[in-house]
Amino acid sequence: MLGGLLGLVGLSAVAGVLIAATVTPAIAVSSSAATSAITMFDNLPSVLEIDKLMLPSNFYAKNPETGEDVLMTKFLEQDRTPVQFEQVSPVMYDAILSSEDPRYYQHGGVDLIGTTRAILSNAGGGGETQGGSTISQQYVKNVLIQKCEQNAEDEYELDDAGQPVLDELGQKVVKVSRSQALANCWSDATTAEGTEGYTRKLQEMRYAVALEQKYSKEEILLGYFNIANFGGITYGVESAARYYFSTTAANLTVAQAATLAGMVQNPNNYRIDKPTGSISGADGATFNKAPDGVIDEGANIGSLDKMLEEGTITPEQHLAAADGYTSTKVRQLYVLGRMLEDGKITQEQYVEAVIAPITPVISPPVTGCQAAQGAAYFCQYVKYVILNDPAFGETAEERRELLQRGGLNVYTTMDSRIQTAANTAMAQYAPTSIGMAQGTTVASPGRFGSTTVSIEATTGRILSMAQNTAFSEDAALAADPNYSAQVYAGDLQFGNSTGFNAGSTFKLFTLVDWLEKGHSVNETLNGTLRVFKKMTICGETWTNPSSKPTNNFGKDRGRVGTPMQFTASSLNTGYFAMAEKLDLCDVAAAATKMGVKQGNGDPITMDNLNSVIGTANVSPLAMAEAYATIANNGMYCQPQAIDRVTDSEGVDLPKPARTCTQVIDPKVAATAAYALQGVMRGGTGGGGNPNDGTPLIGKTGTHEEIQSWLIASSTKVATATWAGNVQGGGDIFKTSNKGTRLSDIRFRITKAVQGAANAAYGGDAFAKPDSELTKFVLTDLPSVVGLGVAEATAALEAAGFSVAVGPPVDSDIAEGLIAAQNPGAGKVAGGSVVTISPSNGQALKVVDVAGRPLDQAIAELRRSFGNVQPGTCTVDAAAPPNQDRATSSTPAAGSVVNRNAAILVNYSSRECND
Repeated sequence: MLGGLLGLVGLSAVAGVLIAATVTPAIAVSSSAATSAITMFDNLPSVLEIDKLMLPSNFYAKNPETGEDVLMTKFLEQDRTPVQFEQVSPVMYDAILSSEDPRYYQHGGVDLIGTTRAILSNAGGGGETQGGSTISQQYVKNVLIQKCEQNAEDEYELDDAGQPVLDELGQKVVKVSRSQALANCWSDATTAEGTEGYTRKLQEMRYAVALEQKYSKEEILLGYFNIANFGGITYGVESAARYYFSTTAANLTVAQAATLAGMVQNPNNYRIDKPTGSISGADGATFNKAPDGVIDEGANIGSLDKMLEEGTITPEQHLAAADGYTSTKVRQLYVLGRMLEDGKITQEQYVEAVIAPITPVISPPVTGCQAAQGAAYFCQYVKYVILNDPAFGETAEERRELLQRGGLNVYTTMDSRIQTAANTAMAQYAPTSIGMAQGTTVASPGRFGSTTVSIEATTGRILSMAQNTAFSEDAALAADPNYSAQVYAGDLQFGNSTGFNAGSTFKLFTLVDWLEKGHSVNETLNGTLRVFKKMTICGETWTNPSSKPTNNFGKDRGRVGTPMQFTASSLNTGYFAMAEKLDLCDVAAAATKMGVKQGNGDPITMDNLNSVIGTANVSPLAMAEAYATIANNGMYCQPQAIDRVTDSEGVDLPKPARTCTQVIDPKVAATAAYALQGVMRGGTGGGGNPNDGTPLIGKTGTHEEIQSWLIASSTKVATATWAGNVQGGGDIFKTSNKGTRLSDIRFRITKAVQGAANAAYGGDAFAKPDSELTKFVLTDLPSVVGLGVAEATAALEAAGFSVAVGPPVDSDIAEGLIAAQNPGAGKVAGGSVVTISPSNGQALKVVDVAGRPLDQAIAELRRSFGNVQPGTCTVDAAAPPNQDRATSSTPAAGSVVNRNAAILVNYSSRECND
């Protein structure tokens, strides 16, 4: 103990000499020990790089009526709002200086008197190093703590080879968690013991002296106020004033300022948002000593009991003041006493503050997307963009730190007019999950979901995004279908969702490729229900393995018609007939260039017949953009949720690159829009039309009984609404909510949201369709008579027709060759079924025997046919007697009939017997 004490005294002496030599260089220090100590002190690092403060990132949405940017939410590790010097009340400066550093304006970074007293007290206690730090030293300490916090991360267990140890699930075993590392940053900087503690204190002194030589007193004091912790995640005096008292640093009262100034010694012990009990006097507290046990100047000044005895306060005031936060009230009273002693407040102000109980008015920071309330899922999408787009950092960790600490100001594209309408419609029509909402009839299990998303067609700006679930990132609620953090409108990258089967909304891409190949929307095709046997995929023939046709919605038998008609009625077999004439890889390419990919990020592939009608999982946002591309005359604009990003000082930063590109010929886009208008004008999408006079294009879609879609777009805004199963296979056609089938809520939601978009943005007439792409077209049907069955079939299929082989027919053509076809050669509906009939080889042509003597005519025909008889006799008075002559035959000359058929030879005679 004696040796330790002597060592401590020696260190203290050195520190005192160093302080004296550095702070007051006029003092003569001539001993070799002092010279050596000064040299050692000078060799300590003196340049302290002050990093940018860790600041919250703010998300904003513009109020379209006022143009004001309204705060949506914040993301933060430390809730901090930096202020300028004049934005802090003078009483706050007085409170902190009186209690923490009364000689602040007299020293050069280190207070020799305070430090000496602290050293002597520490020597007597033999424990932690305590007290004596100036504001400059405390600022240094906070800067060092922040540096430590910025580098804090999980520390993993390592094996003998220096590699991370993995648990049974293959996860790295955490040795020290990031949260613990953050806590260690504070404890290591404030509670180091022994030599380590003195070394830290000396380094703080060195940095403090250097800071005083570089910055003004006001700059250091303001820096301290902006960096200091006030408990939990509350940092900086402005955030502390707002959080604890719902005010600003400029408007703090004496009592409030004294409370906050008292916190900085031990923020998490003195915070006033988590009371730990009463200070009513049962423990005999006298409030006359600083809680660190070191500086006890002003003892008894803060004694409530003494004030009561002296009659300064009433018993009621005594009880009211005591009903607060025990240790914090002790600390506040100490601060108030120091302010009174320094003449910073009057006796009246002192008494008023002392008798007033600490009364926090907590105003929690708006943090995370849950705080964005009605914009939670829009917020979450923006967050995913920042966390996953390389524009915000090369690594995931860099992007996370930028969001949590970088002080970004993110100005989003959200339009509250559309967002409000979307929220209202979603709440009115979509239950949070099947069976969970009042008035819901459950038919089968499934995890129900719904979303609607609107974008500006001419820019790609996302205007709204609403969802049927309540937003939560609480893992405990992950299994509850009423809650979700997934963004159903997004994809895996920007929403953690893999999308949903697109259904017939995917037919858009067959329509676009159809037009790009020069086909007309008025070309006649065979859209009847049948088995479509072959498709072309990337130049290769795909053969349908099924012997059963894919049905139309509602068991429709299909019809011969045009793409215009097929689009309006969403006829599957009609679109199969169109796809027969195309290459499915080209259809997939059309989807790709219009911005659509699978929800997991993979490119669209089409490898079978049903892919034409939307079996691929895609995001509602991508589909909205595809239809917006048609509405925007073939110009595809990548979706964007961020208008602008600045740093904390308002300097513009790069935002994710989003471009608009002409991907479809305007003539093709205009003609596609022409066909898609029929959907919203009396077609399958009419129920979702607001009917406000704004021209709309659109398309409905369903996938079996589990997914439903409606996409509508004006020339200004496109809206995609999906309702269906997030998981499982609940039948949305047999499940109702408040009397409406879940498969039909898409119409009501879209009608409300698109109606709001039309009111806000309007819409123009769509461009006129191209005349060549709208002309009425019949297809040339070739003759295959005389060809073999295989050859005839190939020829007809190559021309785009389906083939049916009928039973053999009588013909004089060689057996097996085609003797007849129906319909016959000429202009017919493209894709029609042509029935071909092979010859049985049993028929001969009836020769013309007219004018020959009757017996000769019969003999001639009997050479070919086995049953030839005289037929009808016609009297010819001018004919010679007994010279009957053939006039015709039945069947007529030239007819092809079976050789066993009866042939009658009609004749004329002078006399005909009855």
